Amino acid sequence: MTSFVVSLAVLILGYFAYGTFVERVFGIDVNRPMPCDTMRDDVDFTPMPTWKVYTVQFLNIAGTGPIFGALMGILYGPAAFLWIVFGCLLGGAMHDYMAGMISIRRGGASLPEIIGDELGSSCRLIMRVVTLVLMVCVGASFVMIPAGLMTGLMSDFTDSEWLTSNLFWTVLMFAFYLCVTVFSVSKIMGNIYPVFGVALLLMAVLIGACIFTEPGQVPSVMDAFHDHYPVREGVTPLFPALFVTIACGAVSGFHATQSPMMGRCLKNEKYGLRCFYGAMVTEGVVALIWAAASIKYAGSYAHLYDLMSLGGTQKVNPAIVVDMMCRDWLGTAGLVLAVLGIVAAPISTGGSAFRAARLILADFSGYGQKTVARRVLLSVPLFLVAVMMLNVSSFKVLWLYVSWFNQVLATFTFFTIAHWLRHRTDGGGLWSGYSWLIAFFPAVFMCCVSACFILIDRDNGFGMTPAWGYAIGGLFTLLTTALFLKYQFRR
Repeated sequence: MTSFVVSLAVLILGYFAYGTFVERVFGIDVNRPMPCDTMRDDVDFTPMPTWKVYTVQFLNIAGTGPIFGALMGILYGPAAFLWIVFGCLLGGAMHDYMAGMISIRRGGASLPEIIGDELGSSCRLIMRVVTLVLMVCVGASFVMIPAGLMTGLMSDFTDSEWLTSNLFWTVLMFAFYLCVTVFSVSKIMGNIYPVFGVALLLMAVLIGACIFTEPGQVPSVMDAFHDHYPVREGVTPLFPALFVTIACGAVSGFHATQSPMMGRCLKNEKYGLRCFYGAMVTEGVVALIWAAASIKYAGSYAHLYDLMSLGGTQKVNPAIVVDMMCRDWLGTAGLVLAVLGIVAAPISTGGSAFRAARLILADFSGYGQKTVARRVLLSVPLFLVAVMMLNVSSFKVLWLYVSWFNQVLATFTFFTIAHWLRHRTDGGGLWSGYSWLIAFFPAVFMCCVSACFILIDRDNGFGMTPAWGYAIGGLFTLLTTALFLKYQFRR
């Protein structure tokens, strides 16, 4: 229990300490005109209250990641606590903040355009493809997840064929996502997402309270320095699997696609710390709560694995433990609230993914988005692709790579931030000449994680032995780092 409390305290205090440092490194200008004013169209560029920007940003980046990812990650042991805390503070929150603030300085530019401006046209082209594929995949999968959850929830309360039909909820999800994608950000996202945010946060608070009231123990981080995963056959080792499994609660490239979207609504640069860095720290708190709660509920790593895999008879499914935990700890009313919170998370992220895809497509195509008809025309192909993905078996194969693509995108974003900080022309920011290192070191680390994961993992990658994977992945990281440094000093 002490490890959980200390981790929670470090995460919260880190927001004020390291978050303020990152803000000073960026060098905010409270008098600088904002894109929501200079490019205002009341659709994508429109000023919103700061608390709404924070809430929408939190919902955009949350999804089921800080819940399901935390449950799967804690199987590796209390090292998950350390990754959530330090990965969030030193990596993910800084990554989200810088992505949003650099976008603001570039007039609300989307992530692929920022990467291209900093790392070159080849990277721009690659990132346009990668981010679009990632956005559509996330949107499509977050149609299936809430539709399935709502079908299961309704079956407990009604016999209606409509309300217990997965097709009904799937169509409803697509219709809602289309509205989120084409209408003004202040209409649906600005008014509905805050309600979703309350449900998700209230659920986390209730589960967090149960950590202190229910019997059992939370493991100590002193036991964190070896792999606790209860099954060894075919399982990717702690490094690099933990750092890909827990993404949304620590470091996630997907977040950098969402920050520019909300940067177009921020009314002053001084609110960036709260809305970008703060939203990520909030997500880290949610992930920490669920990681601690799940292992306390199960009592051991082996039992938690058995619960999630139904005694080893199926693939690990964290939703099983979430359902059991909420029923046992919160009762029926708490279960309904919990399920609604879990449903709200993927719904909000799914809609934001499609909206981000439209903005990315609009940015590099130059196709104007002033009218609803033009936004629908650009959005419909994205939804058609998502529908086709859900109806072909290859989508399951593609989805296996989403978590890896996500961290590859984070690697590119870190390198982009490092390049921007080193070659900035505005003369602002703290620690001039060395500030780029705060993004460079996370970039190298995530590059190594991504390279080793695709080489070692048997489901997604080449299935090499860890020794060979580490050797080749490490060599690839050294070469990539050397090329980046050569590019920096040549410039």
